[in-house]
Order: sequence, then C-alpha cells, then structure tokens
Amino acid sequence: MLGIILCGGQSSRMGSDKGLLVHEAKTWAQTAFEKLSAINIPIKFSVNEKQQNDYAKVFASDVLIVDNTALDIHGPLLGVLSAHLQNPDDDLFLLACDLPLMETNLLKELFALYQQSKKYEAYIFTNNKEQEPLCGIYTAAALKKITGLQQKNKLTRHSMKFILSQMIVCEITLLDNQKAYFRNFNAHADINGL
Repeated sequence: MLGIILCGGQSSRMGSDKGLLVHEAKTWAQTAFEKLSAINIPIKFSVNEKQQNDYAKVFASDVLIVDNTALDIHGPLLGVLSAHLQNPDDDLFLLACDLPLMETNLLKELFALYQQSKKYEAYIFTNNKEQEPLCGIYTAAALKKITGLQQKNKLTRHSMKFILSQMIVCEITLLDNQKAYFRNFNAHADINGL
C-alpha cells in the first residue's frame, strides 16, 4: 500500500496553495503526512506541474508524483490515476491535504477495516449519508478498472463520487463527534479560529 497526500488542487478560492499553508509551524501537507505516517506505509505527494518546484523545496523530489496531463482528466481523479499509473500494483490510501482536523485514530480505523476485509474495492467514510472520497483506500484492481474505462473513452464523468459508483465500496458512517475531522477549508475566512 502507498499513501497519497492529495495536494494538486487549484486552491482558487483560497488564493494560495492549501498544502503549503502553515499551521503550528508545519505546512498542511506535512501535517497530513504525519497523520498518515501513523499507519507505517510509504507516502508520496500528488501535485500538479505548477506546484512541483514549490513542493520540491519542502519535500524530496522522489516523493512527488506530478499529474500526468496526458490523461486529460481534471480534479482529484487526475492525481489519483497519475499515482496509480506510477504505482500500478499498490492499493492507495488517499488523504486530502486540506483536512487539517483529521485524526490519526480515524485513519487507523479505516486501515484496520481494509486489513480485515478484502472483498471491497474502496473503503471510505460517509458524513450524513454523503461519501467522503478524499480520505479513503482504493485498491489497485479497482483503479486499473477505472484506468481501463478512461483509455476506452468510457469514463463519462471525472468526479470521485462517480468513480466510487463504479466500485464495490465499504462505507463507514461517521459518528457525530467525528464529522468535524472532515471540515474542509476553502477560503482564508474559513481558517480563522483553526
């Protein structure tokens, strides 16, 4: 298994790269890395071409996976499939960099479920019956299937929720006290009081 910290968003509403925002002397990408490191798996960072130089100043270049623009896909799926194509035999544990309130215990819970039951293609949380696709485990077999659809021009939509609709998914319902872990920050006003 390979951990993938998703940093490749445009951060257009934030106005600056979310993964490189600093909180408590660490970038959000570093914070996500530390939390996912608790599972003891190798971790890499998914970035787009424009971010590559900035991230190479913070992280070793060999842990950066740059979006494969030949895929002609947008959004998080581009980062996910770029990571899959570079590591086709690895199941991927995804964690978006802009979930700074995420708790390590929740990541461990998801990983434990994945280890116990191998009959699913993806393992994610649901929040008020809505899927949370950017903190989840996606098997190599499932991503190979999605890549196949993309290569045959049969991937009609590129949203992560659509991708999940093509997989056998194990869903864990978040408890009320866990929902805050998935609070997403998109603008500087959101960060006040963090």
